[in-house]
Amino acid sequence: QVQLVESGGGLVQPGGSLRLSCAASGITFSTYTMGWYRQAPGKQRELVASITSGGSRTYADSVKGRFTISRDNAKNTVYLQMNSLKPEDTAVYYCNAERLWPKLYEYWGQGTQVTVSS
Repeated sequence: QVQLVESGGGLVQPGGSLRLSCAASGITFSTYTMGWYRQAPGKQRELVASITSGGSRTYADSVKGRFTISRDNAKNTVYLQMNSLKPEDTAVYYCNAERLWPKLYEYWGQGTQVTVSS
């Protein structure tokens, strides 16, 4: 079975840092685009960052310059380094794995809570 397991969430003060990890199993990890999404209460789920199998990265405008996505294919793990955190970053963060060929394959983790508050 496919599993994506997030870790590293928690409570942090504004301006602080957290590193989220997502460990994947049951997929050929290196062939997937990996992404981090977040959902705040009453808001739509949004893409935060993604990284393709070739290492191309994309970021939401709201996190550019503060967050960094990376992957370690040897560990089947994707990371999200979050610096200079703001209260508006508070959300449940979800790990996503996706590829489009030979057909759509998409998997989600269970989510991890990030709370930025004084």
